[in-house]
Amino acid sequence: MTLPDLVRLRRTRDMMDRDYAEPLDVPALARAAHMSPGHFSRSFRAAFGETPHSYLMTRRIERAKALLRRGDLSVTDVCFAVGCTSLGSFSSRFTELVGETPSAYRARPHEQDAAVPACIAKIFTRPIRNAEPISNGEAKHAPRPS
Repeated sequence: MTLPDLVRLRRTRDMMDRDYAEPLDVPALARAAHMSPGHFSRSFRAAFGETPHSYLMTRRIERAKALLRRGDLSVTDVCFAVGCTSLGSFSSRFTELVGETPSAYRARPHEQDAAVPACIAKIFTRPIRNAEPISNGEAKHAPRPS
């Protein structure tokens, strides 16, 4: 992979971080990176260890967790606020990444999280794929690709 390709991929990833609530799809992201959709998807996965869609959904779920902790929006409102168009798909992906439904997450107390600075909380509350259950009910996470 060339340095210019990596620069374009990083800029596109930054766009996904910034515009997560917009209707972004692989063809639109590939256009922003000046690549074909197939080449963009393969290059993105090689560079960042996950597909563009997976990365975008992780960003959306991170933001959804923050909105649900506030408690003033319904799960449906949060779903649409983070750019998802299907409540069922949003709930399934949220449950897959977080380990509980959006409703259960919203209903759970989050006061202990309030004392942690947001920059630190983001690191420890980031949804992680490939979590394996362990005996006490918590998830044991697979190591992230380097």
